[in-house]
Order: sequence, then C-alpha cells, then structure tokens
Amino acid sequence: MNAADDIKLRVAEIQRFCMHDGPGLRTVVFLKGCPLRCVWCHNPEMRRHEKELLFFRNRCIGCRACSACANGVHRFDGPDHTVDRERCVKCGACEKACPTAALQICGDDMSVPEIVSEVMKDSAFYGNAGGVTLSGGEPFSQPGAIALLKALKEAGLNTAAETCGYFDPSLIPDAVRYTDLFLWDIKDTNAARHEKYTGKRNEKILENLRSADAAGAKIRLRCILVNGVNTDPAHYSRVAELMRQLKNCAGADILPYHAYGGSKAVTAGEPDNGDESLIPSQQQINEAEAAIR
Repeated sequence: MNAADDIKLRVAEIQRFCMHDGPGLRTVVFLKGCPLRCVWCHNPEMRRHEKELLFFRNRCIGCRACSACANGVHRFDGPDHTVDRERCVKCGACEKACPTAALQICGDDMSVPEIVSEVMKDSAFYGNAGGVTLSGGEPFSQPGAIALLKALKEAGLNTAAETCGYFDPSLIPDAVRYTDLFLWDIKDTNAARHEKYTGKRNEKILENLRSADAAGAKIRLRCILVNGVNTDPAHYSRVAELMRQLKNCAGADILPYHAYGGSKAVTAGEPDNGDESLIPSQQQINEAEAAIR
C-alpha cells in the first residue's frame, strides 16, 4: 500500500469542464480551509476547514422531509424554514432526505486515490493542455495537497494550483516539483491595505512567491481588482515591477471583483458579503491592464 493511500483531504467540490483555472479544459478540486479572510471572498463556504451545512433557501419547497434530523436543526414557523447550525453535527441525514438538494454538507473527506480516480474520469477531455487544478480555499492549507499533486503527476496529468500564497514555506520544494503551473493571487501590493481587507499582511505571500520562482516554478499572477480598494496606479506599478523581478512569470490576469459570493455566504449562514459598489468599471479594468502592460 502506498503511504498516500491513507491521506485524507477535505474536498468542498469537484468541478468539471472548467476553462478559466489553467490551460485547456480542467477539473478543479476545491479544498476547504483558508488562512485569509478577504472582505470580498468569492468562495466563503470554503474558508473554514470544518464541514458545513449549506441551505439553499430558493430550492426549499417546504416539504419538511429534513425533519429526519434527530438534532432539531430544522425549524418551521408556517412557511418559514430556519436552520440552527449550532445543533448540526453534519451527519447528512437532512441532505439525504431533501428531494430538491436545498441542503448540502460542504466537505467530503476523500483519500488521495479516491480523488485521482474521480478526476481520471475526465482525462479523455484534457487533450495536450488540460488537466487538474487544486483550488479552494487555500489548497496548501491542507497537508495532503502535496501527496495529491504527486499522485496526479504519477497518473500522467498536468497539474495547476490556485493559491493565495500564504502557506508554510517548507512546502515550496515539493509543491514546485509536482505543480506545472501556479495561479498565484496578488490581492494587493500594499501591505497595510492587504491586512485590512484580508486579515494578513502580504510579506509572507511575496516571500513564498519569490522562493517558488527561484525554485523554477512556472507562475501566472492573478490580480483581483476591487473598486475603491486597489484601483490604484501605485498598485499597478508594483505589480509590473514584481513581474519584472520574477524569472518564470508567464503573465498576469486582471480579475474583476464580482458580488456572487454573497449568495454563497448566505447558504452557509453568514451575512451576505456581496457589494456591487466594489465591482470595477470596464474603464478601470482597461486602465489596470494598460498600466501593468
């Protein structure tokens, strides 16, 4: 038995036929857990490592099949359905009983071979460029991510990792060895502003980026643009300077903030964090791209 066979990862979702998470057609494995707490988080249901009960209110038909829960998580007052997550033990009974998939447990513990077996179902569609991307959350917040990348490479698959860059630097040598492309988030080049909006300063992220680059990692920067936060010419100049310093940077993508994450936060019992005022205009996007180019 391979040592990796016993390693479990907490998977939030496996998404197929993705076209914006690396080259070619890709399968994206979303892993739970992230050290950052971005105000604009697009995947808020993946921030915590723990399993979570998601409630999609618009799918609920009020059938009360979820009363199968033995812990009294689901309560009804007429047509109003409330979820007491403090009582939830993530047993999945309500998820299995719900006929409309209004209830879902986010977080499935899967072994490395199970994940590899699942993504190999799509291998016929990868062609010469496609493959598997680890995302999240922050994939390197889970210790088993390296073992998974290694197993994917041994299976002959192209690998990519979407990372916020805030992870244990001791992982870098193996991460570089088993990752064909890093999609590296540069949320803000201003350290104080980065801390204000993500909860962490950016020095560790930039140090890891430079270390990975020095180790030969192929990197593409992913720069989220948030209106009124980092729509700043000084930020664009620092991104351009960072690109000049890197030896293996394949380019940069400007990713405009979107507010869709707010509805996802609500399913996890959190306040809606979607804010349309943070969406940059097309002119701002064009200005950022032109300045960095």
